[in-house]
Amino acid sequence: MITRRMILGTLGAAALLASTGLSLAQDKMYIPLVSKGFQHQFWQAVKAGADKAAAEFGVEVTFEGPDNETMVDRQIDMLSAALAKKPAAIGFAALDSQAAIPLLKQAEAAKIPVIAFDSGVDSDIPVATAATDNKAAAALAAERMAALIGDEGEVALVVHDQTSRTGIDRRDGFVEWMAANRPKIQIVAIEYGGGDHLKSTEITKALLQANPNLKGIFGANEGSAVGVANGVREMGKSVVIIGYDSGAAQKQAIRDGLMAGAITQNPVGIGYETVKAAVMAAKGEPVVPTIDTGFYFYDKSNIDSPEIAAVLYD
Repeated sequence: MITRRMILGTLGAAALLASTGLSLAQDKMYIPLVSKGFQHQFWQAVKAGADKAAAEFGVEVTFEGPDNETMVDRQIDMLSAALAKKPAAIGFAALDSQAAIPLLKQAEAAKIPVIAFDSGVDSDIPVATAATDNKAAAALAAERMAALIGDEGEVALVVHDQTSRTGIDRRDGFVEWMAANRPKIQIVAIEYGGGDHLKSTEITKALLQANPNLKGIFGANEGSAVGVANGVREMGKSVVIIGYDSGAAQKQAIRDGLMAGAITQNPVGIGYETVKAAVMAAKGEPVVPTIDTGFYFYDKSNIDSPEIAAVLYD
């Protein structure tokens, strides 16, 4: 016979599990990851790393992001919904480095550890950030670009945004390295395509028309780089292209000689380290504040090497 005391006891147990970030059905720690998007192969690789860590540490992980990397409001809604489930910890890759701060303050007040991944926020609320050193990686892209165009001439950037830490740091890393090291290279334009390859294609075509002496273009993420390559191809121009990230289209552009090379991150490592740090933080264990997941430059000469192949994704 089911009594009132039994019902109240069951409800009390469910509330306790919810308050500690555990799943009643599976008795697992629950950790949602809210990413910047889902459309690029980069994010699928991050998810694969998160799933790998979830299996290894025996936790429940969900992974979601808006349809494109311009939908800041949609991402904020996703973050709010994830926090409402009272998770044990949460992973967050901010589209806007400031817009999410009020919600992150709510997480801090509720003692829900926040792990930033790929793109940080302008706050010390995240207990750790698992990401590429984007300024250093973009500086390497600038160095390779400079060598390929003879250390002088006009170049441009097509960047995914100017609100996320990745957009800001990749832009600044490239620009600052050029200013400090190659004064004969002039940056004639910095354009923003939202990480959308179609928009970035049109931006590139406009850049080429407006700057007939352009010698190089840096595409600062997967969608940007693919758009730059497509725009250069459609215009029939000869321009040195340096990309960022991987993906099937970029890899093919490099094999075809259309793109000179690109920076690859370690997206599987980013996803894995985010979940690992979240588990540790939820258990009250110390977490390293900055988790550098590394980066590499790849081109036709090393794209098939074991070291590079391990961090590329399709």
